[in-house]
Amino acid sequence: MNYIILKLIISSGIITLVSEISKKSSLIGGIIASIPLISVLSMIWLYIDSKDIEKVKNLSTSIFWMVIPSLTLFLSLPILINIGFNFWYSLIIASILTIGFYILTLLTLSYYGIKI
Repeated sequence: MNYIILKLIISSGIITLVSEISKKSSLIGGIIASIPLISVLSMIWLYIDSKDIEKVKNLSTSIFWMVIPSLTLFLSLPILINIGFNFWYSLIIASILTIGFYILTLLTLSYYGIKI
């Protein structure tokens, strides 16, 4: 139980750190957020929990393929805000677009026989 609490504290601490730093500097917040800390921590937790290197390898591969459609959010959100949508509508639309690109990516990978 203590281990789960430790994982929660570390993982949520990173999110809090990024949001607090972003209040002062969006550049530094963006740099910290763009470092795949959550992905690395997830791989560490998975390895510690399972000692299964194959699971870690599969997670890493899945993360790689899913980074590509996730970029949709970061491209579409500022565009939508710039054309006049408020933050919440922009976030909803950008999220829907991102989900669409996730589905498209999964279908494309499946078409080419890439299993994740």
